Amino acid sequence: METRKNPCINCTVSQCQHNMVSENYCVLDSIHVGTHETNPTVPECTDCKSFVKRSSACTGEGCR
Repeated sequence: METRKNPCINCTVSQCQHNMVSENYCVLDSIHVGTHETNPTVPECTDCKSFVKRSSACTGEGCR
């Protein structure tokens, strides 16, 4: 599976399977943003619903 950064989606969550790790970008074409609140009012109320926990503790270049 080829992985390349999506320059439109910045991401610093290296624990996510879709994070490039070597750069702060997501490799997905698009993401789903949702909320866990009934009336979100601040950024902390929102969530990336595309998040998938990385299966390993990969933190170096070439991880995926």
